[in-house]
Amino acid sequence: QVQLVESGGGLVQAGGSLRLSCAASRRTFSTYAMGWFRQAPGKERGFIASISQSGGSTYYADSEKGRFTIPRDNAKNSVYLQMNSLKPEDTAVYYCAARRGSYFYTVGRDYDFWGQGTQVTVSS
Repeated sequence: QVQLVESGGGLVQAGGSLRLSCAASRRTFSTYAMGWFRQAPGKERGFIASISQSGGSTYYADSEKGRFTIPRDNAKNSVYLQMNSLKPEDTAVYYCAARRGSYFYTVGRDYDFWGQGTQVTVSS
């Protein structure tokens, strides 16, 4: 089992940037594909991006492509979500998740472990 802890959320003005971090508890972090999801009030949890175990492959939701990136650092057991050009509609709780196997999954139930989430609020 792997424990995930997100950090880096907060309040930012529209057009600004934030970098979320997700730290994993296990040294086997490099064996997990990682994903980022978010959930706004009254909405379902939605996929943002995912990355392969090595970091060599990534996949993005169309709506975030070009604004968000998902790098990872296996030496630090961490994955990040770099968010640029933020909009008020990006306001949500952001979650990182881990899964064994392929990174090419966009549905939450396909992920095995989840962090507790970090709040991002974008003001207009």
